[in-house]
Amino acid sequence: MIAHLRGELIDRLGGAVIIDCTGVGYEVAVSGTTMAEMPPIGETVSLRIFTHAQENKIALYGFSAAGERELFDLLITVKRVGPASAIKILSAGAGPHAIAQMIASEQTRALTALKGVGKKTAEMIIVELKEKAEMLLATWGANGVHLPGSPTASRIVRPPAQTGTGAMISDVRTALVHLGFKNSEAERAVATLEPSSDSTLESLLKEALQAVPR
Repeated sequence: MIAHLRGELIDRLGGAVIIDCTGVGYEVAVSGTTMAEMPPIGETVSLRIFTHAQENKIALYGFSAAGERELFDLLITVKRVGPASAIKILSAGAGPHAIAQMIASEQTRALTALKGVGKKTAEMIIVELKEKAEMLLATWGANGVHLPGSPTASRIVRPPAQTGTGAMISDVRTALVHLGFKNSEAERAVATLEPSSDSTLESLLKEALQAVPR
């Protein structure tokens, strides 16, 4: 399985690029966001790759940023959303961070405005990914870039739903452990939190991530 490609950008073909890696040209489908970040023809490019193997073909999907790849990985877990559909969604112009916010805040109408997303698909995306999108956003900065020291969001497992401030603290502690931190580190991080009536799981997790050892 191909997970990463680094080589010379030799062509652009609609929604795909061709990368020459030591004499072998790979055609890689990319989103509009990644395409806009491609350098001029002839320069070196580096892409994270998702390999989609089917019975009669192998398709490669490339991403210039880890955040976009993580959102793509979440989208393709939803029924009716395959890799090609996910790339169309990511090419809708909103950007990965904005799309994740739409999902987290249950903006069905905004999602249906994206290319390739009907009402039923938008509702399914929200139902299946709302909490995962919240956690994803908590590991990103304002522009969809990972906060320093944050593991990738693909390792997040949402803890059981609870209510109340104390329950949110417990959720944050569990989320930190699933993110790869030691129990002792998670305990020290949540001990620094001071929840208010306006606190959300996302805001508390961001605070805790900033408090854990780097």
